[in-house]
Amino acid sequence: MAERGEPTEARVAVYIDFDNVVISRYDQMHGRDTWRKDEARRNDDKVAAKVDIARVDMGAILDYASSFGTVALSRAYADWSVPTNASYKSQLVNRAIDLVQLFPASSTKNGADIRLAVDVIDDMFRLPDITHVVIVAGDSDYIPLVQRCKRLGRVVVGIGVQGSTSQALVAALDEFETYDAILGDQPGLEPVAAPAKASKPATGDEQAATPELTPATATRLLVRAIGLARAKQDDDEWLNASTVKSQIKRLDPSFNEKSLGFRSFMDFVRAAEQVEIRESGQQRFMRLREESATPTGSVAAATQPAAEPPAKRPSRRATSAAAPQAEAPVETKPAARAPRRAKSAPTATDPFREP
Repeated sequence: MAERGEPTEARVAVYIDFDNVVISRYDQMHGRDTWRKDEARRNDDKVAAKVDIARVDMGAILDYASSFGTVALSRAYADWSVPTNASYKSQLVNRAIDLVQLFPASSTKNGADIRLAVDVIDDMFRLPDITHVVIVAGDSDYIPLVQRCKRLGRVVVGIGVQGSTSQALVAALDEFETYDAILGDQPGLEPVAAPAKASKPATGDEQAATPELTPATATRLLVRAIGLARAKQDDDEWLNASTVKSQIKRLDPSFNEKSLGFRSFMDFVRAAEQVEIRESGQQRFMRLREESATPTGSVAAATQPAAEPPAKRPSRRATSAAAPQAEAPVETKPAARAPRRAKSAPTATDPFREP
């Protein structure tokens, strides 16, 4: 079995309790228990704007999971007939996430945690090459599942929304990351835009279309891959070129430097100004260049010339040397010492003083 953190051999399985993460994110953005009060599951005109603000980027979650290894399978569990869940269709389909339909047996429980747990255990025995299990949820109900996966020799990683994740679940995991941290730790990641309401429904070909990879988007992909790989490497900030390229292929399997006009991957990296390269024999290493230390104040202040430092007070020696010698200095005799006090003459009242 591959060791933990080995990106070239590890295989990852991702399981998403979709309702859990979407509802938790909505309550995080708009206040506790607002999902139920607003009846946001309907996604009507009254709450559409609030739903868009709290939209979860499933692509960012899968990208983070890919930093542990190749994503072998990914499943999302929810009732996809709910309008809010259905609005994520393009996001989920474009990332090839399996959608598991769960019609709720009651108005308060959708049964996603039980179905998810059953599938995880089944996959662990069917797929012994799975090394990492990523559970996107925050309920303490998943603690027995986490413990079982760890006994089976798997590394269990959790992703949850800050403030809505059970501390007991976090303690049971091998590693945990908040959704907010995932968004903040990925350089080059753009926030997910809400789907625009088109007057004419899009066809199947339009929904499946993916943007063409350009040098600009490929450079952002490179920066993003280095950021993800760097987060898993604590001892050294320099990353091997093969590690970075493997991470790029996980983020976008269509990446090919030759289609961008470069003869090799290193030629593509050298063209990126944000990346610094170090060569050691046949090995190639890279890292992100450090940002300029210019303060984040006004730009005009950075462009103005630096103020001249105050002139130092010249020393006496320099002053005397630089002083013009127009006239010869007038010799002055040192002041005469004050005469010593004369001895006082003896008086008649002093019989012991000699005359």
